[in-house]
Amino acid sequence: MTADARTADPPVPDVQPGVQAGVPADDRTGVRSDGQAGVPAAASSAAGRRRARSGAKARRRLVRAASLLAAAALWQVLTVTDAHLWLRFDRLPTLGEIGASAASRVTTQLYWLDLLQSLIRILTGFGLAAVAGVAAGVLVARSARAGDVLTPLFEAVRPIPAIALVPVAILLFPTDEQGIVFITFAAAFFPILVSTRHAVRALPTLWEDAVRTLGGSRRHVLANVVLPGILPGVFGGLSVGMGVSWICVISAEMISGEFGVGYRTWMSYTIVDYPAVIVGMITIGLLGWLTSAAVELAGRRVTRWLPRAEETS
Repeated sequence: MTADARTADPPVPDVQPGVQAGVPADDRTGVRSDGQAGVPAAASSAAGRRRARSGAKARRRLVRAASLLAAAALWQVLTVTDAHLWLRFDRLPTLGEIGASAASRVTTQLYWLDLLQSLIRILTGFGLAAVAGVAAGVLVARSARAGDVLTPLFEAVRPIPAIALVPVAILLFPTDEQGIVFITFAAAFFPILVSTRHAVRALPTLWEDAVRTLGGSRRHVLANVVLPGILPGVFGGLSVGMGVSWICVISAEMISGEFGVGYRTWMSYTIVDYPAVIVGMITIGLLGWLTSAAVELAGRRVTRWLPRAEETS
């Protein structure tokens, strides 16, 4: 090897200024092969998942709307043709008759008075049941002595349908209004009680032991471990209790009410106003759906720390 060869500078790779050698072009320039500049792959993937979830939600809404429209179309066909199969549709009103009855009723003050009266009854009874049911559920689950005293009483009364308590409510309370609220309370109380009791008993004992080891008091455990931990179970009971409450408050209004959607629906049936009966049924369904959706929305807001299905998929 000659001296010139030994002292010559080593070959320098042909690298553009500001570009690191040995790094792929996509990583060096921040330009992806698809032409999107400066967008990290992780961000693009997250955006793609969000778009996929939005598309799935839109498709689900379309399917739900289509199911309702299909049911309405089937009703119209069966009532217009006076179908008399195993079921008789010749006496039921058509969609046009139902729509005309609804249009005439929603413009009257009596319709909104009935709606408001039913909402006041359901919210009063359900609100009292929510407070009492959660408190009683935590008490019987956390205290052996309270459980021994109260559980037999609760289990003896729980199988009795709330609507069967109407005669007792009439005898106990001085006004029909108070009796209907009591029926609503009884209907919602037991589902909330049972769900809360099971939720408390399902809590891992390790959580409480850890707080006690760190010096936490019984009140601290209740406020920071028990109550937050049972929220999913409690809201499950609240959803069930709301549905049962509507069933019982409408039945109670039909039996002993003076105002309310249930009372007006029954009165329409007694005067053979079948379109008004269907309007009352639709109103009851909408009220029940809205109140149940409100409970579910409140539950999702309160338990937002829980992982959701779309987040874990």
